[in-house]
Amino acid sequence: MQAIAVQQIETQENIMVLGSMTQGFESILTPEALEFLSALHKHFDARRQSLLSNRSKRLRALERGERPNFLSETEAIRQGNWCVAPIPADLLDRRVEITGPVDRKMIINALNSGAKVFMADFEDSNSPSWDNNMQGQINLRDAINRTIEYTHPVSGKYYSLNDKTATLMVRPR
Repeated sequence: MQAIAVQQIETQENIMVLGSMTQGFESILTPEALEFLSALHKHFDARRQSLLSNRSKRLRALERGERPNFLSETEAIRQGNWCVAPIPADLLDRRVEITGPVDRKMIINALNSGAKVFMADFEDSNSPSWDNNMQGQINLRDAINRTIEYTHPVSGKYYSLNDKTATLMVRPR
């Protein structure tokens, strides 16, 4: 098992990042991003804890044989006359779609592949190590900014984005 270095990053909320801060990670875990995470935690943690408690209670009820059903408090939604927003134009044609990991070369190749959509996958096709997740965030930021490049360390082959690329979607962990 790899040891994890703890690095204190100073914010108003005194947030601790449990993981090594490799060069470039600070561009993702900016003080503003950490403050945002702190605000999200403050705002949603009580609700999150309540939902986790309810989830445990629900599991016990199901284990006792209770059958799943729709919640009575959501009946108005189910009975209402509503619809979702239209699909964005760049997602109307999804006949060819690629899903793959968030490593730099893969992102470039997938976006350049001719597919209509590339789903950058932080879930099944990504080993969820700290480094992989942080590098993946850097890679996606660079792809969105169209500054992503890669040079193979042995062959020297250079990769960059074509003018026309697939639509980028992200599957978070």
